[in-house]
Amino acid sequence: MTIRRRTARILALLLGGLIAAPDGAAQAATCESARHDGHRFTACSAEIGTGAVRLFLHDAEGTPWGGFDRLARALVARGERLVFAMNAGMYHPDRRPVGLYVEDGRRGARIITSEGPGNFGMLPNGVFCVQAERFAIIESRRFAEAPPDCLQATQSGPMLVIGGALHPRFLEDATSRLVRNGVGVSADGRRAWFVISDVPVTFHEFARIFRDGLGIDDALYLDGNVSRLYAPDLGRAGRGARQLGPIVGLVLPARDAGGGGPN
Repeated sequence: MTIRRRTARILALLLGGLIAAPDGAAQAATCESARHDGHRFTACSAEIGTGAVRLFLHDAEGTPWGGFDRLARALVARGERLVFAMNAGMYHPDRRPVGLYVEDGRRGARIITSEGPGNFGMLPNGVFCVQAERFAIIESRRFAEAPPDCLQATQSGPMLVIGGALHPRFLEDATSRLVRNGVGVSADGRRAWFVISDVPVTFHEFARIFRDGLGIDDALYLDGNVSRLYAPDLGRAGRGARQLGPIVGLVLPARDAGGGGPN
């Protein structure tokens, strides 16, 4: 299958939202693997009004989740299913988020607008914001000037795609390659795309997956090297040696989520 046909297929599948399962239940058809310019990636899609995109940092006792298994089991105990999830931004050694973090409307860390070391400080960076009626990716200084109401939010950096343009510091001939993950938002704010490269890629290559492979004009880098995806419908448990900080995932009521469970 050609790259163009494969990309068209992933768009058709992911834009389809929910499909009818054989037993009449609703099954989330949200994740699919594809290629762009020879680089394998997996994209998971969430639509406003279909489940809840939520952020997770620690349990009721204040212990960081650190990974997906325990979180998925806790949600099952509440009658919910974690459809997919990935790490959701950079964090300190104790797993505290580096920048702005909002979980279920509660702010846990302040926004950082100054330039700094590392990928987070490679301005412009941005905020992924989940509102009641839309998703948004907002450049951090613009966010700080007029903070919107976010039910969930995570700050990270750098921005990957800004109004259809790649981040100005991304070089085509860069040699640093990592497995990377990020999030992009559709132009109408109704759909968010959570993407992980399945092979090591440069920033330039990863940003082009969003812009040229998926047609997304605004996308935000979440992390690299520690990047992991939990997608049980694809057989991906997302386990790894390093503990994670913030996690973002799509949650559905168990009765609407079809088969599957913690892997």
